[in-house]
Amino acid sequence: MNPAPAQTAIGIDDVLDVREVDDGRAVAGELFQRRYREQAPDFPLHIVAFWKAPDGREHPVCYIHFTPQGELMLGGGACTDDHLLRRLPADHRAALRAAGGVYRHALTRSVDLLSSRCKAIFGYCGDPLAGRIDRAVGFRETAHPHLLVYFTRDLPSAEQDALIAQANAVGPF
Repeated sequence: MNPAPAQTAIGIDDVLDVREVDDGRAVAGELFQRRYREQAPDFPLHIVAFWKAPDGREHPVCYIHFTPQGELMLGGGACTDDHLLRRLPADHRAALRAAGGVYRHALTRSVDLLSSRCKAIFGYCGDPLAGRIDRAVGFRETAHPHLLVYFTRDLPSAEQDALIAQANAVGPF
């Protein structure tokens, strides 16, 4: 009797592809609308995590918007499709859990994709769960409420302070 073939564990890259898209509104506008009850931004940058369905199709499952501003990026408008996540096959959900969740993986990949383009990535976050995930990715608190920062390289503290002040001057984003 031949033993059953061993099951290959599904990894995060088997179920999720995170990439920058040109038209976030066209790709993930419905998801953004459902979460924020307004249209997704129509200006760059749009990062979308796509779930890779077993049939080969891709479905947007997480969206994050970043606004380039000089030497920094302002990140906001993050949302996930909880309805879709609940319908994923169990092994796909397990792969997402093992990677820390869809938002954490999408944010980690966003940092990877954007780090060469700026000195700091900022988030303005009032949601406690999202804030915990942001900090787990490497963002840190600033002296300003809700303003988080991820420095993409070593910078002198005076330059860090100047970038934080610049992001804070924008207000909520």
